[in-house]
Amino acid sequence: MAVRQKIGLGFALLAVGLLAGCGGASNGSSYTWGWYILNPWQAKGLSNLQFLIGGLGATLAVSLCAIFLSVILGAFVAVAGLSKLKLLHRASRVYVELFRSVPLLVLLLWVFYGLPVIVGLQLGVFATGVLSLALSDSAFEAEVFRAGIQSVPKGQLEAAKSIGLSWSQQMRLVVMPQAIKVILPALGNQFVYVMKMSSLVSVIGLEELTRRANELNVNEYRPLEIYTLLVFEYLALIVFVSWLVRRLERKMSKAH
Repeated sequence: MAVRQKIGLGFALLAVGLLAGCGGASNGSSYTWGWYILNPWQAKGLSNLQFLIGGLGATLAVSLCAIFLSVILGAFVAVAGLSKLKLLHRASRVYVELFRSVPLLVLLLWVFYGLPVIVGLQLGVFATGVLSLALSDSAFEAEVFRAGIQSVPKGQLEAAKSIGLSWSQQMRLVVMPQAIKVILPALGNQFVYVMKMSSLVSVIGLEELTRRANELNVNEYRPLEIYTLLVFEYLALIVFVSWLVRRLERKMSKAH
């Protein structure tokens, strides 16, 4: 079993144990808990847990690819928005307002069903998820980058000009390194946002955490137990990512 699955399974075992204890101790409800479907000491329960945890790889993959692409797109859109050329500035504003206004689920369905009709391009479910998440998130990333770039003191740019750096060199060597330190917390929040929104990709068939939970519920029909565990899966994932971001912030602060 892969290391990722072992870690996920270990957490799932702990969560199931805690939840089973809480469910068993709750006498105020007539609901009969069915944690046996996730009992790791039974063959079927262990198989169900492994099936659920198996969606973790797809969730991480689509989220990482989407955030990587959205950061690149967002940076370019932000730079275009700060350009003195009116055409670039207006194009940037249109891009931001368009993708920030369209709900992610609507965009996801449009990319999946609309692109084949309009441009003859049929993307797979993974590529559709990455593209939709990246387009939606890049609009927010652009605003984050714009605020970070504008926070760099003008004296830094004047100093860069005085030593003969070109505009691209100013952005790459002077502005962006300083802006990244300012916007890192916001970038971390956007990564968390993308990871949570990746659950919507389940509607077009990507075998990630939410899709696996839906499929298992069809077979077992124990929605409360399955979706409660799903909540804990996302909680553990988001807490871990948040911890990594805070750790990176502290390292960058010390280096600064």
